[in-house]
Amino acid sequence: MDENLKKIIPLALNYRKDIVMNIFYNIFYAFFSTLMMVSMIPTLNVIFGLNEKITEKPVFKGMGDLKTFLEDYLNYKVTQLTAENGFEVSILFVISIIIITALLKNLTNYLALYHVTRLKNGVLRDIRERLYKVIINLPISYYSEKRKGDIMSRMLGDVNEVKNSFFQVLELVVREPLTIIFSIIAMFMISAKLSLFVFLFIPISGYIISIVGKNLRAKSKSAQEQNGIQISILDETLGGLKVVKGFNAEKIFIDKFNSSLGKLFRLSNSIGNKNNLATPLSEFLGILTIGVLLWYGGQLVIIDQSLKPTTFIAFIALAYTILTPAKAISKASYQVKSGLAAAERVFDVLEVENTITDKENAQSKTSFDSSITIENINFKYEEENILKNFSLEVPKGKTVALVGQSGSGKSTIANLLTRFYDVQDGSVKIDGTNIKDLTIESLRGLMGLVTQDSILFNDTIKNNILLGKQNASDDEIMAALKIANAYEFVMDLPNGIETNIGDSGGKLSGGQKQRLSIARAVLKNPPIMILDEATSALDTESEKFVQVALENMMEDRTSIVIAHRLSTIQKADKIVVMHKGEIVEQGTHDELLALNGTYSKLVMMQSFE
Repeated sequence: MDENLKKIIPLALNYRKDIVMNIFYNIFYAFFSTLMMVSMIPTLNVIFGLNEKITEKPVFKGMGDLKTFLEDYLNYKVTQLTAENGFEVSILFVISIIIITALLKNLTNYLALYHVTRLKNGVLRDIRERLYKVIINLPISYYSEKRKGDIMSRMLGDVNEVKNSFFQVLELVVREPLTIIFSIIAMFMISAKLSLFVFLFIPISGYIISIVGKNLRAKSKSAQEQNGIQISILDETLGGLKVVKGFNAEKIFIDKFNSSLGKLFRLSNSIGNKNNLATPLSEFLGILTIGVLLWYGGQLVIIDQSLKPTTFIAFIALAYTILTPAKAISKASYQVKSGLAAAERVFDVLEVENTITDKENAQSKTSFDSSITIENINFKYEEENILKNFSLEVPKGKTVALVGQSGSGKSTIANLLTRFYDVQDGSVKIDGTNIKDLTIESLRGLMGLVTQDSILFNDTIKNNILLGKQNASDDEIMAALKIANAYEFVMDLPNGIETNIGDSGGKLSGGQKQRLSIARAVLKNPPIMILDEATSALDTESEKFVQVALENMMEDRTSIVIAHRLSTIQKADKIVVMHKGEIVEQGTHDELLALNGTYSKLVMMQSFE
């Protein structure tokens, strides 16, 4: 059994009632499908006057005599009805058998589909639920190496492919095979000699169909990867549309997208052509078998006269009945191969090891009492060290600012403090406890974060700010907006805090978005505040207002401020100057100016007085 199929089975077993009921109804569907064809025999016999006239009610003598008993009993009823009510009633009787059988066949078909639909949609929901949980819990480092579009493709397209393809297996192993088996049993009961002749051709047909489906799984996986690339290009295009247009780069992105489209076009054609070939090929091979059957069976009817014409017609109908499930099996087997490729991509994500998790027996910390200590950290994203033997202590209630050129490792400190990344050498401690010994939830609960990029969501202002404190009242939200200097512009909006701000806050200016990010952190009111270029998107006037608000907020609070604009951190208790991952200077603003070193040069470059 395929490994991915084994992984789907435990998910499907959550809906074992639907599986059992689907199998139950499929068994009856297969039975009534065959019975409907067999019931043609007495109908044809009555129409052509070939039915045996039996006046005495037959007696059942055991299972070995079942076929003869049923035929004799039916002939007895037809003889009785014809004698008492005429030909019209007897023909209506045998036709009603076909109609009732057809009704039962289609009713059981509907009930089987009802339960398989519940099963498919339930497993689809469960996989997406698990996948989203994994996606949201995986460390940020995982996404620095992956295309977002590919992850989206796996969540949306591949999971849907699993739903649509995988549960064809129930038809492959239950419904269609049972229909074939019941038909074969009926055919053998009619004529064993004719049945054996027919089934010489079935293995040959199966072998030819399997050759056509070769390499389908590999091509399906490649097509799904191209879907991921296209979603990723589209996501990047929409996210950076101003840059694309501003640099007249439309043709570059169009060419990149069209290149992926071309690859997908060729793969889809190849996959589609093989899928399209499955039905006509299996039908042609089936008709070929029927043709041979007509040749041989015709001799049994006309020359040997060992088979009634009406029985032979029913036998042909049964043989043709086998074609429909055979076509369904060949088509479903192709779709299952696509499903296997999709499932492989889904489980690749589901089984990614999350390297940043809670230790067993991790502590839950609810207060911050003394200091943050960073000891001898070495850290690298790929090959080059970003931080080298970095050590720093941040006492409670103090503001420490990290400054330096881009790439000096400032934002990396924020990523390590929040455990977005884990330190490779050295340690980060809060009140003397290694942050790896704390639960991630309680660690991040101690911290408020305002990032360099204003990350907002397509929702109302209120719901964006409530991420800071989900049970906050409107009055608390208003107070946070005032501290962040966002109250006035929010109140000027048509619906106030209930205004939807669009995708990524696209309806707001950069400064407005940043102030809402600050309001969100203010509302959380954590003991430790991390400001990663928190005022970088503000205009000069807004920056002054927000800077005062931030200073008020940081009073008696432990703050780590990562700053590019040095004007925003001159009141910090300690300024740490970084260069290529190392501390080159530290002290107050005045002390560092007096040194006339790196900090002084940075100040001069920004024309700060």
